[in-house]
Amino acid sequence: MDVRAAGPADLDRIVDLHTRARIAYYGEGGLPVGEIVTPELAREQRAGWMAAIDAPHKHVRCATVDGVLVGLLAMGPPHTPETNAAQLYQIHVDPDRWGRGIGGTLHGLFLRHLETEGLSVGLLEVWERNTRARAFYTRHGWHLDGTTRPGPADAPYLGMRRSAP
Repeated sequence: MDVRAAGPADLDRIVDLHTRARIAYYGEGGLPVGEIVTPELAREQRAGWMAAIDAPHKHVRCATVDGVLVGLLAMGPPHTPETNAAQLYQIHVDPDRWGRGIGGTLHGLFLRHLETEGLSVGLLEVWERNTRARAFYTRHGWHLDGTTRPGPADAPYLGMRRSAP
């Protein structure tokens, strides 16, 4: 597997993988596909990913196997005024490749980012009903920090944090 910085030419493949991952995890959480995939959300996804790719203070990484996009990592400054921290915005893995270590590799890159930048804390949010992601992050040393914000289907996004390695 190769991991590299994302560029504008990756946008279509990034949006496609992100959409398939969202359908899988929101679907497992009981959200109908019609609420996950809408033209408005598709526009927001494209704009959001392009802004993240272009932002000098954010980092988007593509994991590929034989030239095929299999995973994504997005990270950067925290959403809150936390000091000495970085936010893990998103890790997405092609649902057909779950359980093959791709997410763990991308997570490791986030931890290396904390180390290289001299940051002591990692922050993230996970949808309450995304039990697969919650278990993944817990296995990797994250714990709930008591913060929440509204999410789809009356299930909040839960804040998690972990110390840098």
